[in-house]
Amino acid sequence: MLEERLNNITLKITLADITLMHVDAIVNPAPSDLEMKSGLARGILARGGAAIQQEARALGYCPPGEAMITSGGALPARHVIHTVGPVMGEGNERGKLASAIWNTLKLADSRGLASIALPAISTGKHGGFPMEACAAIMAQRIVDFTFEEVASLRMILVCLIQEPMLHAFTRAFQDEISDARAEV
Repeated sequence: MLEERLNNITLKITLADITLMHVDAIVNPAPSDLEMKSGLARGILARGGAAIQQEARALGYCPPGEAMITSGGALPARHVIHTVGPVMGEGNERGKLASAIWNTLKLADSRGLASIALPAISTGKHGGFPMEACAAIMAQRIVDFTFEEVASLRMILVCLIQEPMLHAFTRAFQDEISDARAEV
């Protein structure tokens, strides 16, 4: 586990079930059609209820790298931010992942949310994005975000489900935070 404060934002990397997090929003790595059929989306739907899927369907299509928001249904989180990360082999995967993370954080902040929990976006079976590369990109974009003019976001959690992921993300965030502090 890692916990650091950068500017006015606390960053935490932890092993946790994201569907149990008491935050303003959790992030669902979604396909463009926003159908919650597999992986983490299925867990969010099971715990949060069908209202989340109904709201997502009403939003329609979400392009890769973008993010949309619904309520959290019966989840402890008030909202679910659905972001479309890359699928390996479709092209510009790193750029799409970086955009998905950035747009997710900007959406949360623009909606006045104070806390958000993100998973390792696009690293599951559907996305196939390499975990270490995902960790590096997420660390860079999240740390960069803490240097922006942020209105409301004060807590960013990265919730992981396996020890190897925790170690990879902790290393990536430690490196990125160290680099950012050296530049200031």
